[in-house]
Amino acid sequence: MEHYHTELKDLFEQLGLAVDELSQLDFVKKNQGLAANIKLHDASFWTDQQREFLRSALQEDSEWAELIDQLDALLRA
Repeated sequence: MEHYHTELKDLFEQLGLAVDELSQLDFVKKNQGLAANIKLHDASFWTDQQREFLRSALQEDSEWAELIDQLDALLRA
């Protein structure tokens, strides 16, 4: 399977978030510290659409899964 989305900015764009580096850093900083008992897609800062995308992409192990895992790790740091 080819992976077309290789950068975190691609995931931010897919989620409808600003893709510039400063905006990405601000988003992570603002939402960092996600508790271990909360699944990423259940975090309170997502819209319903974003939540569903994250849930289904991970469930299907889609091409987005690796980037979602990277974002998850950043938000739990």
